Amino acid sequence: MNMGVISNRYAKALLAFANENNAEDATYQNMQILKDSYLQVPELRYTVDNPLLTLEIKHKVICEAAGGEVTQEFSRFVWLVLKEKREKFLQFMVHAFISIYRKQKNISMGRLTTAYPIMDEVVSRIRKLVVDETKGTVEFSTKTDPGLIGGFIFEIGTYRLDASVARQVSKVKQQFIEKNKRIV
Repeated sequence: MNMGVISNRYAKALLAFANENNAEDATYQNMQILKDSYLQVPELRYTVDNPLLTLEIKHKVICEAAGGEVTQEFSRFVWLVLKEKREKFLQFMVHAFISIYRKQKNISMGRLTTAYPIMDEVVSRIRKLVVDETKGTVEFSTKTDPGLIGGFIFEIGTYRLDASVARQVSKVKQQFIEKNKRIV
């Protein structure tokens, strides 16, 4: 069976179960923490996949990686995954759950990358503009990248606005190269 199909089925089932018990927001937080744990500790996946560890140890490791205090729904979900020997798909289930949850709650992901740190007031105004446009909520992150030289890169969903000085310099350089090719 396809990895994506399995992951999506389990993620949808967990979200439906969490919705029934009004625990979807807390379960989402557990999944966010677990996703971050997978990113920060690559050995977590090998530990969870280790066939020598008991189910109890694996459950404890996963719950600790999800923040320690997890919802009952999350805990029961982990037991189900372990009992069915689907732990190798858990990381994909986490991403599928987060994606489905965001779609259900109309949450957009935004990122603003600037050459220099910007004031919180500016970030708040941008967040408000995005919320007004999308008619939903926004999970917004900022990042500083001196390589941009100046300007910014704004990303939301599949939309990307690159108004950085580095991009402009690159475009001018490319145009210069194209014009010089014709001369030769």
